[in-house]
Amino acid sequence: MGPTASGKTGAAVELYSKLPVELISVDSALVFRDMDIGTAKPDAVTLAQAPHHLIDIIPPTEAYSAASFRSDALRLMAEITVRGKIPLLVGGTMLYFKALEGGLGGLPAANPEVRAALDAEAAIIGWPGMHQKLQRIDPETAARLEPNDTQRIQRALEVHAVSGETMSSLFAKQTSEQLPYRLLKIALVPGDRKVLHERIALRFEQMLAAGFVEEVKALLKKYPSLTPESTSMRCVGYRQALEYLSGDYSLAELRDRGIFATRQLAKRQLTWLRSMDDTVEIDCLNPALHEEILATIKSFLT
Repeated sequence: MGPTASGKTGAAVELYSKLPVELISVDSALVFRDMDIGTAKPDAVTLAQAPHHLIDIIPPTEAYSAASFRSDALRLMAEITVRGKIPLLVGGTMLYFKALEGGLGGLPAANPEVRAALDAEAAIIGWPGMHQKLQRIDPETAARLEPNDTQRIQRALEVHAVSGETMSSLFAKQTSEQLPYRLLKIALVPGDRKVLHERIALRFEQMLAAGFVEEVKALLKKYPSLTPESTSMRCVGYRQALEYLSGDYSLAELRDRGIFATRQLAKRQLTWLRSMDDTVEIDCLNPALHEEILATIKSFLT
């Protein structure tokens, strides 16, 4: 586990070459087909070298949930184990890790009518205003969300509207579902957050140079039903690219806004990691990162 740009994919590919593992992606953006550049999806060569489950499984017009991930991941983990391999889960969607380990029982299913109503309200008062509303309803959940985290703010408000209970209270009621596996949880965290921020900026600039804007144009052409409210288009970078294409701001501002949004994502991911129990923290900036991860895993397995 780790924040964006912490080197998770490179580490996973290295481990695939050294251990009897199969890789399961834990990333809410990589599930979407045709969204390659802006999600930093491993390229075809990398995926041929080290295949990942749960990448490119749905079109960007569909939605994927933590509950869907848990079901798919448990099925894959069982199949991998039967094949005599070790499931290695890699990614940065912390809610998916939480759902896998503890379950998500009690959370209501998505409600299109409620979501449409929340979108209409957000169009009037803005998502920072919706975040303030969430602070009044569920301060615990609001405290770990940024005011521009539209997808999660909407989900928390939806849960309250549908169930009459807050997301934090429903999480607290959950009974941890014991998984039939020994878990080693490795968290890649930066010893120097400034260096991680530099990595994030460089990577977003590389995405733009690689044709990220053109990718978004192609998505809109191939999938005409996509809107800024589509789950896929709420992924970091894509919403900013849509706003740029709508003429809201310049390419330079797209760069700045995309980098800022990605840094905010990394901040949320690190907040999640700090709240998780029993993690082994490894500095993602360590030049011997791969060796340290491998040694940690081998020690766990013996």
